[in-house]
Amino acid sequence: MDREEHWDRVYGAKPATDLTWYAPHLERSIAMIRAGADASDEIIDVGGGTSTLVDDLLALGFTKVSVLDVSSTALAVAKDRLGDRAGAVTWIIGDVTTVDLPMEAYDTWHDRAVFHFLTRPADRRAYVDLAARSLKAGGQAILATFSLEGPTRCSGLDVVRYSAQTLSRELGPAFALKQETYESHRTSSGAEQKLLYCLFKRTKDAGQRV
Repeated sequence: MDREEHWDRVYGAKPATDLTWYAPHLERSIAMIRAGADASDEIIDVGGGTSTLVDDLLALGFTKVSVLDVSSTALAVAKDRLGDRAGAVTWIIGDVTTVDLPMEAYDTWHDRAVFHFLTRPADRRAYVDLAARSLKAGGQAILATFSLEGPTRCSGLDVVRYSAQTLSRELGPAFALKQETYESHRTSSGAEQKLLYCLFKRTKDAGQRV
């Protein structure tokens, strides 16, 4: 089963509020975005799926929001929820390891719970290369992954757990670690998942490949 098929099945199996990663509001993500972004900045939510982050960003006055996800099923749910406001968002269906994004297009790259699903080194390299190309020099990348105390599997898939140091090594010299923090996420079933949040700054000339 490929990624698109897997995630379409996951998102189609139950309501968004019953998914393990659901939260009514991604308060930590919102705080980190607002601390380093202006309302007119270009923001991309990588693996946004049915997340309510896009709703909250629009409500806060952000005007240039893109949502990328491999699952068209998930994005359809998010569009339906937003109604008329969905037209203010750029929706991108694609796999983050293969999708083509414009160069130096985004001021903020946000990823809550995508990178830890990339268990193959080649997929992680493709992700980092894409982030480095599409994020503006000086832009911020916010990544939330399972911490070293987090689960080893999620949604039927193996994951890679990270510390701030190992995540920084994966992203390489194009990204400078500026902040790390932790969160205990309570799933819809009541289980606890330990998350690591890291804020990076894009450091190299945006025209260089990592």
